[in-house]
Amino acid sequence: MRRAFLAITGLAASTTALVVFKGSPSATPVAQNLPTAQPVNPTPQGVDPSADPAAPGTDPAAGAPSPSASADAPVSPKPGKTTARPSGTKATTKPPSAPRTTKAPQSTTRRVTGNGFDNEYGYVQVQIVVSGTRIVEAVALSLPSGGESDIHSGDVSNRYDGTGGEVVKKQSANLNTVSGATETSNSYKQSLRSAIEQAF
Repeated sequence: MRRAFLAITGLAASTTALVVFKGSPSATPVAQNLPTAQPVNPTPQGVDPSADPAAPGTDPAAGAPSPSASADAPVSPKPGKTTARPSGTKATTKPPSAPRTTKAPQSTTRRVTGNGFDNEYGYVQVQIVVSGTRIVEAVALSLPSGGESDIHSGDVSNRYDGTGGEVVKKQSANLNTVSGATETSNSYKQSLRSAIEQAF
């Protein structure tokens, strides 16, 4: 009797365990339904896995060419050599020289008037015409007049004045005294001397 009870109890327990086992989700089917993990390829696509990772031009960490080994990288110019002109600088061009203006030669001929001198017969003043360093003409601007003074003044003018007179011939005030007109001659010489001093 006791054995029969134990057998029934064991059968019931086995049945219950079987029902529970089949009713619960099994770990094996779940594991079988999971997608299989793909193996991770440590080598990037297009890179020879047999290549030496320490070879020049490659990055040892990633196995890919480093940026410095790229053939398309622009070449930087050497420092200190620039072909472009710095901004803000202007090419210096020499301004055109102004055309030379030619001045008309000034006339060297000039008139110089000497100081006037009085004597007992009247007032005497002489003017000379100078060209360069030469006296080319002499003119009495004022001589004594009236009575015999007209005659003596005429004699002085005829002797000293003009382009062919004694003043032009001697180029100085060292003139010969006109006879009969000593005072007028001396006054003429004094005025002539002052004109020469101003001219030269």
